[in-house]
Amino acid sequence: MNRFLRVLIAVTAAAWTSSAPAQTYPDKPIRMIVSIAAGSVTDVIMRAAANELQPRLGQTLVIENRGGAAGILGGQACAQAAGDGYTVCVIYHSTMSFNPLLFTKLPYNAETDFIPITRLFFLTEGLFVSSALNVNTVAELKARAQSDAGALNYATLGEGSYPDLFLKWLNNQWGTRMVGIAYRGGGPAAQAVAANDVQLTRFGVGNFLGPIQAGKVKALAVSSAKRSLLLPAVPTFAEVGFDYPGQGWWGLAAPKGTPAPIIARLNSEFVKLFGEPKFVDFLDNKAVVAAPTSAAEFAAFLREDRKSAETLIGIANAKPAEYKPPQ
Repeated sequence: MNRFLRVLIAVTAAAWTSSAPAQTYPDKPIRMIVSIAAGSVTDVIMRAAANELQPRLGQTLVIENRGGAAGILGGQACAQAAGDGYTVCVIYHSTMSFNPLLFTKLPYNAETDFIPITRLFFLTEGLFVSSALNVNTVAELKARAQSDAGALNYATLGEGSYPDLFLKWLNNQWGTRMVGIAYRGGGPAAQAVAANDVQLTRFGVGNFLGPIQAGKVKALAVSSAKRSLLLPAVPTFAEVGFDYPGQGWWGLAAPKGTPAPIIARLNSEFVKLFGEPKFVDFLDNKAVVAAPTSAAEFAAFLREDRKSAETLIGIANAKPAEYKPPQ
C-alpha cells in the first residue's frame, strides 16, 4: 500500500469517526445535571425545556438535581461524567466565574473540565423580605438591620455564592452583621423567607412570585434596568441606591471530551427552543430573559464574566477559602 493510499484511508476513517456520533446521536436518554434544587425557577425552566426537546431529539432528558455548595456539587458531577454526549450540565455564574476565584481545592477545573454549549438566560433578581419582618422599603430594612445587629438571617446558596456575596456587600455598606444561611436553591430559600425562618435574601424573582401573591413575602427592589412587568410597583436597585454591578445567568455545558458534532447538535436545539416566541413568553413569566448564544460566543462570555466576578468579589471584600465538601 503506497503512502498516499494510507493517508487517504486515515483521513476517511477520521472523518467517519467524527461524523458518526452526530448521525446516530442520541440513541438513549440524556442526563441533565441541574446545579440547583428541584422546584427552583431554573429547575422549572429546564424541566419545561426537557419536555419540549424530547420529541425533537427523540430521547428523554432526565433531570438530576445537584444543588448546594454554590454550584460546586453540580460542577463536580459534570466534571466526573463521561464526555459521550449523554450528560449535559446546567451551569451558572457561581460554577464558572465565582467559585474558581473564591475557593482553593475545587473538585473541578472550570477552564478545562467543561465544553461550553450555549448561554440560556439572564436572571431578574430581587431583594425579598419576610412579611413578618414588617418592613416595606430598603430604607426601613437598613434601619432594622442596623438596630438589630446580628438578629437578621439571610438565605444564600452557600459560602461564595452570588447571594452570599451580595450579603457581604450589604454588611460592608450598612455596617451590619446579618448572618448567611445556606439553602440548595431559590425554591427552598423562598419557602424559608415565607416561613420567616430567614428574614431576607436576594434571588431570582421567579422563585418568589407565589409567596408574594400569598402575602408571605415582600419584594423591596429588583435588579433589572427597568421595573419588572411582573412587579411594576417595586423599584429597581438603581432607584433605591444599590450600586452593585453584575447579573446572574444560566447556561449549558458538557463534560470535556464530548465530540464537536454533538456539541453542535445540542447548541442548535437549545438555541432554537430558547428563541421561540412561545417559550420566550414562558421565560418572561418566570422573570428571566432569554439569551441563547453560539458555543463560541458563550466561551467568550465566560471569559468576560470571570473578569466581572473579580470586580464583585473585590467589592464584597471576599477572601479565598479552601473548599470543604459538605458532610
